[in-house]
Amino acid sequence: MDLRKLEFVLRRTAVSILVLIGLTVITFIIARVIPSNPAALYIGPKARPADIERVKKQLGLDRPLPVQYAVYMRDLFRGDLGTSISTKRPITQEIGARLPATMELLFYAILLTIFIGIPLGVLSAHWQGTGGDIFVRWFSILGVSLPAFWLGLLLQVLLVRNLGLLPLSGQYDADLRFTSPIEHISGFMSLDSLITWNLIALKDVMWHLVLPVITLAAYPISLVARMTRATALEVLSQDYIRLSKAYGLKNTYITFVYGLKNAIGPTLTVLGLTMAYMLTGSFFVEIVFNWPGLGQLTVRSLLNLDYPAIMGITLFGAVGYVIINLFVDLAQAWIDPRISVR
Repeated sequence: MDLRKLEFVLRRTAVSILVLIGLTVITFIIARVIPSNPAALYIGPKARPADIERVKKQLGLDRPLPVQYAVYMRDLFRGDLGTSISTKRPITQEIGARLPATMELLFYAILLTIFIGIPLGVLSAHWQGTGGDIFVRWFSILGVSLPAFWLGLLLQVLLVRNLGLLPLSGQYDADLRFTSPIEHISGFMSLDSLITWNLIALKDVMWHLVLPVITLAAYPISLVARMTRATALEVLSQDYIRLSKAYGLKNTYITFVYGLKNAIGPTLTVLGLTMAYMLTGSFFVEIVFNWPGLGQLTVRSLLNLDYPAIMGITLFGAVGYVIINLFVDLAQAWIDPRISVR
């Protein structure tokens, strides 16, 4: 790696660290100004004043805010996000127990976005002005316009209630634990079923994934397709593309090799943003489909005013967002070396 690329990587990493530090300050202040009594919530509805004062000292809520923030940052560097007020369990355990379900949903939604959104955008540019181009554009507008929770409910009504084609909600049928129980290895139900060659469970898990994955991927697919089409059209109008056509190369080869390679940069940026969107947007989808991921944990924490859990989930989402954007920046610099010198 040359010095310019190393400087680019260090600069992007430093900016990401500053963003995360600023986020910890914001979430800490917001959590402390919420009009609630965390100590009373920690004990329960029949908390006595003496017990409340004791828990305040135990949780460190009687200290000045700068001291509380310093302790909070110290614990963060140790990997300690605090203790949930509602469940009395470490927040890292709460997140760890529900993270695999959310990540499994994200994994398949990202795959769907990459293998449908990018080819649709390139084909739309290749078919410019034809019926296929118009269909892709209308499909993209529709996908961007529909809210995820409304689309999920609509798919449930059409494909479950009216046609009975797919399961309504959950990760798998309740009877599966008695007929073909899944051995928990990685926490990813589909992967665990495949590793143990539990084909009955694998089929059931994949059927349950269809609706939430389509719902979560609808917006990213449409956005990626529109961006890919726009950048591909710009690239396909360049002189070297016309020269390639003059040499007699096939239009399909020119579009998918030369055009896509030079148009993928802006698409990577949008893809990174949509991946970060899916990390938090999956919360709405999980509620609609009763998916046991971070979305249910977030809603429960908000309803219980469990500010340590809210802070932990917010920070986790922000770290994921920053890491994804950092990865996209580095990928763009690898694809287009001109970016590293800007």
